[in-house]
Amino acid sequence: MAGTITAIEPQQRSITPRRGGGGQRFNVFVDGRYALSLDASLAVQLRLEQELDDATLASLVQADEQRRALDAAYTLLSYRPRSAREITTRLQQKGYSPEAIAATRARLDAFGLVDDAAFARYWVEQRQTFRPRGAAALRHELRAKGVGAPDIAAALPPAEGEHDAAYRAALPRARSLARLDRPTFRRRLGAYLQRRGFSYAASAAAVDRLWSEVTDE
Repeated sequence: MAGTITAIEPQQRSITPRRGGGGQRFNVFVDGRYALSLDASLAVQLRLEQELDDATLASLVQADEQRRALDAAYTLLSYRPRSAREITTRLQQKGYSPEAIAATRARLDAFGLVDDAAFARYWVEQRQTFRPRGAAALRHELRAKGVGAPDIAAALPPAEGEHDAAYRAALPRARSLARLDRPTFRRRLGAYLQRRGFSYAASAAAVDRLWSEVTDE
């Protein structure tokens, strides 16, 4: 829609900045008709009575999509760290073009905002603190988020760390099973831990320790 810019008006619903970096947007009118909306950082480059050809309009549309994709990525990162695959997948789900996603990934990488090794460490630390999981479960979760094997291996806790996590994960459950006989206690609590990705060795050690702690034997 080539022509002359006749108006540049702020969108009323976008005056208040959005969480994650998105800000005010402007509607651009060409020859008296609505042509497109742009982020403020792009709209400020335009002026009334400026001539726009088709190539310039296409360039503005592309730049605006890249800006919106970047804002969407910032919003995702404002809640918690993300893996590279998570960012790409969420932007794909929102309908952004491969070019906009690639530009966003490059910008995030340039500022060190997406780092799979750091993300893996964060994920393991959060799990071990709030919802303990075994190495197998952690490995599966991180693979699903696109983290590579070397970064996963570096983030996983050592064997003694898994034993401690198994104990902490099993403690609430063990208290609810304290009235059972020993074979049933061992079977149920061991299965509970192994479903959470703990190794047989870590599960067995936690079960034995908890049996002696929560029962009179």
